[in-house]
Amino acid sequence: MGRVLVRRAYLESADLDLEQWPYTIPAVTDLAEQGLGFTRPITFLVGENGSGKSTVVEALAEAYGLDPYGGKAGTKYATSRGKSVLGEALRLKTSLAGQNMMKGPRKSRRGFFLRAETAMGLLAALSDKPGYWSGNTDEMSHGEGFLTAFDAMLARPGFYVLDEPESALSFSSSLRLVERLHRLGRSGAQVVCATHSPVLAATPGATILEFGANGISEVAWEDLLIVEHWRRYLNDPQSVLRHLLD
Repeated sequence: MGRVLVRRAYLESADLDLEQWPYTIPAVTDLAEQGLGFTRPITFLVGENGSGKSTVVEALAEAYGLDPYGGKAGTKYATSRGKSVLGEALRLKTSLAGQNMMKGPRKSRRGFFLRAETAMGLLAALSDKPGYWSGNTDEMSHGEGFLTAFDAMLARPGFYVLDEPESALSFSSSLRLVERLHRLGRSGAQVVCATHSPVLAATPGATILEFGANGISEVAWEDLLIVEHWRRYLNDPQSVLRHLLD
């Protein structure tokens, strides 16, 4: 795998109120107290709804200078929202290449943020615009639109932040995204991806960080709770459903 552009995320503000959201989320508490290091080009953040995955990836994108609404580095959108609470406080320690991509001339900045809540609107707004992708995603299925955007935007070294990119993808399309992410990691790019997908999390060479009640833990793929849950369900769905529906 290739280099790391962002080596560490940390908070340095002395005015943080750890009794207020989002610092009350265990994973965000960990981030505030210990920081978060990146040693491999691809990192997956995995956990249940409400575990802080999206909160952290959004803040990472904002700290890198990507638009909170989503989109590519060096570009702002009229519909942008302001930075999140965590995004305002988060700081990044970067390599020289990462610093140049984050702070250099606008045309040299490289990165892309897919925000889960705004993804469909973003794809519709940027279709067929110069520097993005060809074709109108409104005339494609959701999965085809996502893959069209990924093929165009995840194509060269840069810092890529993805929030649940699997939401519109079938199993085979998820495998195609795995291939794209693996190729990116080998090219000198860095990816941080929040996901519920055991398919994406199996990308070779990736770091997997599980967000849970005890904060953030690095785990092996086979030890992930989502892998255990899917394995149990696929092995015997009726047994799982019997407990749920009874």
